[in-house]
Amino acid sequence: METVGVLSTGVYIPEKKLTAIELSEQSGLPIEVIEDKMGIREKPVPGEDDHTCAMGIFAAKKALAKVKLDPKEIDVVIYIGEEHKEYPLWTAGIKLQYEIGAVNAWAFDTALRCGTTIMALKLAKDMMIADPDIKTVLLAGGYRNVDFINYQNPRTRFMFNLGAGGGAMILQKNHAENQILGTHMITDGSFSEDVVVTTGGTKNPVTKETLDAGLYQLDVLDPPGMKKRLEQKSMDNFITCIEKALDKSGYTKEDIDYVAMLHMKRSAHTYVLDQLGVEHNKSIYLENYGHIGQMDQIISLELAEERDMLKNGDIVVLVSAGIGYAWGANVIRWGK
Repeated sequence: METVGVLSTGVYIPEKKLTAIELSEQSGLPIEVIEDKMGIREKPVPGEDDHTCAMGIFAAKKALAKVKLDPKEIDVVIYIGEEHKEYPLWTAGIKLQYEIGAVNAWAFDTALRCGTTIMALKLAKDMMIADPDIKTVLLAGGYRNVDFINYQNPRTRFMFNLGAGGGAMILQKNHAENQILGTHMITDGSFSEDVVVTTGGTKNPVTKETLDAGLYQLDVLDPPGMKKRLEQKSMDNFITCIEKALDKSGYTKEDIDYVAMLHMKRSAHTYVLDQLGVEHNKSIYLENYGHIGQMDQIISLELAEERDMLKNGDIVVLVSAGIGYAWGANVIRWGK
């Protein structure tokens, strides 16, 4: 049976940072709330040249250089960055393909909010197994939805952790290391219009009045209702996705060696680990990065590698949640 493995990863983090003190000053929240409850020491924010697709290009070039892979060997480029990018109505994956020199590939964009990387790993693996012509796939993209956050809007407080950065993963058919195993996804459309940018689409086109009113930023239309409906369901769905992805892979919660989890408030992070029975030192809390959307899992993997937290045969779980709402988990058997 053919397999798919992770050949390389790449991460780009902007140099510019917003510290917890600065976030406290801008939001009016106590520094203790920012650091201890929200779990933010600092987070990267975009500099002048840190556009969305551009950050994906930076990360992809790092992933290629790490393994000295000729970009001409790439068969498919899947753009995993955000829809908020250099231009609206624009296929960023084709630009990324061109800029890295993947002249023999074809490219497309995919999106599932902050669940995009988890979803794209499954998509890429399934495509590679189904199509004999696809042997090497690049997933890459950038994220800067921090642009849509108004720190004076308490309704979006749970998104004050949004940052900026780029990530990339190179997958290869029958690569002997870092084998991608099972994936499980859950989506729930009852939350699909809870968190939106209210202007700019066909329902409410951009006008001078909507821009002046700040309606181009993210907003939560019914915060108490969303919290009541979502809080426990979200935690339960995290656990369900992980358990089912493990089961599809032939493993259980007891086999987990590392969890690459998105950034969320500290209590939620520890809750998930505790429900899994996983020691807290088997996951990295991204307090110096904040939430860089679907790049969080790639960042966590790279940090774990840098800190020698991963060894051959380790069972690694990637966990995500995306506005909409979408939850997902992948399992990777790390190393040889």
